Amino acid sequence: MSTTRQIGYEGLDEQVDEQTNTEAEQVELRPSVELERQGLIDSSVAERGRGLTLAAEERLAAREFEIERTRMRMDAHQMGDREERTRAVVEKTNEERRRDFQIRAGCVDRWTDPKEADPREELSKEQLAAVNRQAMRIHESVPNSGSTAAIARQLAERVADGDQLMSTVIAVAEAEERRPESVVPIRVVGDVNSGEVTVEGEVEMLWEPSNSAIQDAGLLKDETGTIKFVSWKKSGQPAVREGERVRFRCARKKWYDGTCSLALTSWSDVEVVEYAGWWTE
Repeated sequence: MSTTRQIGYEGLDEQVDEQTNTEAEQVELRPSVELERQGLIDSSVAERGRGLTLAAEERLAAREFEIERTRMRMDAHQMGDREERTRAVVEKTNEERRRDFQIRAGCVDRWTDPKEADPREELSKEQLAAVNRQAMRIHESVPNSGSTAAIARQLAERVADGDQLMSTVIAVAEAEERRPESVVPIRVVGDVNSGEVTVEGEVEMLWEPSNSAIQDAGLLKDETGTIKFVSWKKSGQPAVREGERVRFRCARKKWYDGTCSLALTSWSDVEVVEYAGWWTE
């Protein structure tokens, strides 16, 4: 074999070896089926950083958590601040409306005007002393009446307008008796300008109700008179007994043939002031 042909074969062998090595390297760099499958699974995970190490992924997740927590904290702060500012605006608006109403009402009653001075400042020392004494008497004689200072102001307003003290005392005492939360004498229940009243007295008599929906029916008596009352079963009120002294709060007024009576509803309240002593019988 000639030298030229031998050199040609050797060069051909080197090319074949180089090509074989290249193909072998390429086969080693190709991912296996398992690696391709795992790569598809990893790439399908939502919000996962591509090409990050586990430590980098944990740092990224921690940062995102801190950002979300800070945002929630800021939202809560803004919400609380908004509620406080809204409350302040509403209170200020209500105060302005109240003052505007009092100023308009001052055209009819000057003492409702907030710019008007306290009526007690216009009284002499003797008049003020008499007003305070009568206010204390009304407060002590009328159950659940207003405070002594509030009653004294009512008396002072009338006296400062020129009314006589005695007539003023009678008018204010009657007004205090007719307050919704005050115990009203039975004789004036029909005159009270309210659909509900509070009365106190002794259960003088009970009779068999004519309606099965009525729990109790009877007469309530105090020092000024008597009045009929009924207690409906649906109202959920406790039963009363003859001889007990009770207080009916928020009893609804009812009229029949010009006569006023009372009905106890679910909004009413029954309080036994003095028991009849039935447990000793």
